Amino acid sequence: MPEYGVSYYVKSAVAGGICCSVTHGGMCPVDVVKTRIQLEPEKYNRGMIAGFRQVIAAEGAGALATGLGPTAAGYFVQGWFKFGGVEFFKINMAQSMGEEAAWKYRFPIYLGAAAGAEFIADIFLCPLEATRIRLVQNPDLGSGLFDTFPKIWKQDGFIRGFYSGFGPILFKQIPYTMAKFAVQGWAQEVIATGAGVDLKSAGEGSKMAVALSSGVVAGVAAAIISHPADTLLSLVNKPGMGGEGSIMSRLVNIAVELGPAKLCLTGLGPRCVMIGGLTAGQFGIFDKVMAATGAQKFHFHDPNEKH
Repeated sequence: MPEYGVSYYVKSAVAGGICCSVTHGGMCPVDVVKTRIQLEPEKYNRGMIAGFRQVIAAEGAGALATGLGPTAAGYFVQGWFKFGGVEFFKINMAQSMGEEAAWKYRFPIYLGAAAGAEFIADIFLCPLEATRIRLVQNPDLGSGLFDTFPKIWKQDGFIRGFYSGFGPILFKQIPYTMAKFAVQGWAQEVIATGAGVDLKSAGEGSKMAVALSSGVVAGVAAAIISHPADTLLSLVNKPGMGGEGSIMSRLVNIAVELGPAKLCLTGLGPRCVMIGGLTAGQFGIFDKVMAATGAQKFHFHDPNEKH
């Protein structure tokens, strides 16, 4: 197994920051509509396309870029730790186990690496995600990240203002990231095998096609798994939702009030569209940036495979 050092992990982190910032920033209009549907389902209840029209009619097209600053910044930081962390944990676990065991247990390795990396990433993401949600909910709160962030801190304090959603962001992001990397790894193997593509020697076009198609599959699966927590995260940052008390008691109150169907299905369509496209873009951009830096991306391989 080749050696992977600090340079490789830094390149992975940079590529992860870029791919997450670009894709989440690009999906900001969809995220605005999705969040409005979750926060005000009684008003935005006619689907995604109608939601776009409602937002534009009421507030202008510029409203679709609400929260772009915290989104781009937050997801660059999150992508740095997520993709860089997944590569770090994945490679080190694989190297400690040896090639044969690493191949056999590659999916548990994907899951463990993703969970560890995402937990670290969410510590940094949570304040910026809270700022984004507050801006989408109340665009008059501030003009952007640097204007809004101190206002929330002053109004609600650091913990309540920025970490009320830490529990649900973990419940959302950790299963989401575990599914994202494990399903993408599985889909990548299936698609590459079915298409007769050897990822170690294939051209950039073939690698990109595999990355994009496996990313769509992974994104939709991850969106469905993590959607209930995404709904809770949007609502727990809305003042007054869930009553008073601890964050956990507020989350329970919101879940009971919504019921299972609304919790799992409200805004799911837009989120599948968003996350499917976003995840495909992330894996595609990640591979492109890694190739541009000259990094040879790590892949699990069967040591008994005939060459």
